[in-house]
Amino acid sequence: MKRSVIFLFFLAGCLGVLAVGSQSGAQGNSQTQAANATTDRKPVLVELFTAEGCSSCPPAEKLLAALEARQPAPNAEIIPLEEHVDYWDHDGWVDPFDSPAWSARQNDYTVKFKEGTAYTPEMVVDGDAHFNGSLPHTAVMAIEAAAREPETDVTVSSGQPGSHDAEAFDVKVAGLQGDPQGDTVDVWLAITETGLRSNVTAGENAGKELDHVAVMRYLHKIGVARGGDPVAYSGTPEVKLKSNWNRQNLSVVVFVQDKKSLRVLGVASAKVAG
Repeated sequence: MKRSVIFLFFLAGCLGVLAVGSQSGAQGNSQTQAANATTDRKPVLVELFTAEGCSSCPPAEKLLAALEARQPAPNAEIIPLEEHVDYWDHDGWVDPFDSPAWSARQNDYTVKFKEGTAYTPEMVVDGDAHFNGSLPHTAVMAIEAAAREPETDVTVSSGQPGSHDAEAFDVKVAGLQGDPQGDTVDVWLAITETGLRSNVTAGENAGKELDHVAVMRYLHKIGVARGGDPVAYSGTPEVKLKSNWNRQNLSVVVFVQDKKSLRVLGVASAKVAG
């Protein structure tokens, strides 16, 4: 079967699952659906480790985009991070969005999940579930399960001018929930960019035009959140936005991650002010 036909079957199945997947816990009745429409959704972090040199990655990236656009889990607000790893660069195409830091982050998950070796496309939900990133039904089920876990309230706001052409963000983390395994957990700030596109000329995806959403441009630990405090963390970190980033397409994502279990206890996002 030709690859284009295979992809059409995948896309049709993906859209079908996203359309009905959110009914798995609601039995599809109108009263439950109406209740879900007014229920606050828990933010859930969905990470996709991918690479432009990987021929099986574009369908997973399309799935990530569909998850963000359609928000199929009624109890979850899906916050995506598309993290391009660098270990595909030796195969003929250097991914312009990759970073060894994202590869190192995936390696931490590889150790946690006892996978033996890293692979793409890998999707990780709230740092606690992992699977092939091209599986829509598995993704929706994992997201719905994550949304039922305790939530640490995280808030982030954008728009304050910082020093030396930097952007300042107000970040606040409420009391830690979700049974952290230590006295402190890490607070991370990421900048993502959507609307990115590449014309790939070499490697497994040669001749393809690839579109991306929520590509990780920056990741930095901004502090630690302490258990037992009503306000576990509060700060105003600054990030210098690079000139080649399209400010209109940038978002800031802040998440709290247990350094031992790697579970994400809370996450929030906001658009970067234009």
